[in-house]
Amino acid sequence: MAAQTWSERAKNYLRAELKRRNVTHEQLAELLKKQGVKESRPSIASKLSRGTFSAGFFLAALKAIGCETVRLADV
Repeated sequence: MAAQTWSERAKNYLRAELKRRNVTHEQLAELLKKQGVKESRPSIASKLSRGTFSAGFFLAALKAIGCETVRLADV
């Protein structure tokens, strides 16, 4: 089995954190909006489906859902 790429790891980590906190894409869009990040539910769904998003989006999303720490061993 091939090792996951870093993009896949980031995608899976973010998806798991959203699920753990029961945050929908719609809710994430609202939380990001409060931080001044304009994203729609469809754009978030697309980013998470493709697994292509910036480190900035990754960090903003984690901050928005209340994730205070990220252990690289978990990514």
